[in-house]
Amino acid sequence: MNRTEKHDEKKNSIGKKIIYFLGSILLLTTLFGGYIFSDKYFASEPRTGKEEFGEKVVITLPNGKKVFTYENLIVKEDDKLLYKGERNTIDLSGGVVVYEDWKD
Repeated sequence: MNRTEKHDEKKNSIGKKIIYFLGSILLLTTLFGGYIFSDKYFASEPRTGKEEFGEKVVITLPNGKKVFTYENLIVKEDDKLLYKGERNTIDLSGGVVVYEDWKD
């Protein structure tokens, strides 16, 4: 084996070390990022469904449609009656609120 072959072999081993180093950094970053993502965006405790929303309410809208909801999800803002759920807000102005025990 002459000097150029030894030199070429040495170059290849340095390149392999860099690739292994960068690969392990990428793997560790992915694992750490996945841990942070899962900790931030997924609940640590499951919901048990024991939240109290108040009494059951039926709201009859002016067009005749009925909305079945809970008392604590209805809010009055600026002379408007609003349903504020987990994902949306609905304007219920002009509706008649009746406290009624409807079936689940």
